[in-house]
Amino acid sequence: MFGFDIGYILIAAVFGIISMLVSNKLKSKFNHYSKVHLQNGMSGAEIAQKMLDDHGIRDVKVISTSGRLTDHYNPTNKTVNLSEAVYSQRNAAAAAVAAHEVGHAVQHATAYSWLTMRSKLVPILSVTSNLSMWVIFGGLALMGTTAIGGTIAWVGVALYGMGTLFSFITLPVEYDASNRALAWLKNKNIVTPQEYKGSEDALKWAARTYVVAAISALATLLYFAMRVAGASNRD
Repeated sequence: MFGFDIGYILIAAVFGIISMLVSNKLKSKFNHYSKVHLQNGMSGAEIAQKMLDDHGIRDVKVISTSGRLTDHYNPTNKTVNLSEAVYSQRNAAAAAVAAHEVGHAVQHATAYSWLTMRSKLVPILSVTSNLSMWVIFGGLALMGTTAIGGTIAWVGVALYGMGTLFSFITLPVEYDASNRALAWLKNKNIVTPQEYKGSEDALKWAARTYVVAAISALATLLYFAMRVAGASNRD
């Protein structure tokens, strides 16, 4: 059991460091491109509203939310939530984030398959994400005393696998939203070539945070699977 803990802690530590480095780079990029002011003078909220209008989406509201890098699209109440640093700001970083979040609204309006699939997994994850670790550890602890321990441990691995699947389904959703955003910014001449490069670079680093999360989830899943398989073979 001690070896299991050490292995899990090592994986968590390695990917935790990588995630921190990527997140710091993302913050640095956004701080840099926040200084690249848009020549058209549009705010993040105005850009988001124009992109919605251009796509014929009339039932989605653009609202301001507290925090930093807390921007998101809520498909439940159909709102594009922009952080204070994006909602009222008029720079390349704000343009990128605002357009990206509207990209999710466009996905929702067009029933983009990957977004639909991810949305269906959300209620399942609300249960499995809190249970998987307990089930895996509990199953491993029981394997030495009862035959059902192995089954319980594998159930835990399967539950954790749902979260890993969610992480990988998130990748095409995020990349597609960025591609929609960048295409619209360019085709509608919302940004200049220099501003476009800043928006593109900022979204590229934002996407990398999801890549790190997905790889981390897969590495952890494989570790759990190997530990349970190894423990089963010893019994």
